[in-house]
Amino acid sequence: MGFTLRSSAHSQSNIWNFFGSFFAKKEQISSRITCTARPDGSGARNDRLQPARCVRTEPLHARGSFCRRLRSRIVRDTVYLSGIVYTSRDAAHKRIFELINKGAALPYDINGAVQYFAGPTPTPKGLAIGSCGPTTSSRMDVFSPKLLDMGLGAMIGKGPRSDEVCKAIVRNGSVYFCAVGGAGALASKCIKSCEVIAFSELGCESVKKLEFCEFPLTVAIDCHGGNLFKQ
Repeated sequence: MGFTLRSSAHSQSNIWNFFGSFFAKKEQISSRITCTARPDGSGARNDRLQPARCVRTEPLHARGSFCRRLRSRIVRDTVYLSGIVYTSRDAAHKRIFELINKGAALPYDINGAVQYFAGPTPTPKGLAIGSCGPTTSSRMDVFSPKLLDMGLGAMIGKGPRSDEVCKAIVRNGSVYFCAVGGAGALASKCIKSCEVIAFSELGCESVKKLEFCEFPLTVAIDCHGGNLFKQ
């Protein structure tokens, strides 16, 4: 599946106005873009707000190019993420670990995947998805280190993570993004499709395959040891 990024999102202008109080102004981008190093060319944080960058998720094998681009991101960077993301909350994680322990097939390939700790509300008629804001990430702390060691590319949620998770992020070159809490209905406008792919009996906590379209995120914990919650 290919991915393209638009230089602007006119139909979503209200979204960007809302999130503007949280994020740096979105830069003008080309229709296809890769995630690059900091605008000033250095690895150190510039205290001034930097233009946001866009990242595409794509099918990955053996820690592919998307994961390499993730490694260039540092704490407080803003990204607009487009591509395939999988929802996985508490109950789904328990089911996934049952499958791992049995050596059974998993609902999706963990290697290079992006997890969103969210449980969308029922989908209203005519929309792609219901409200889809992040849940508290610490509930997944007991599971995340193992998944990161299996190649998990990135996680999206809200709130701090345990020391064990932070060490696993650094060890595996991954990243933890934070989404804005309390704005699930608005954030859902950045999701183009939603498909239940596993554990449908769990309702809102089933595993869903989402397609993001420039979903606004902030790097909260990076693979260099940076941690927004400890600054």
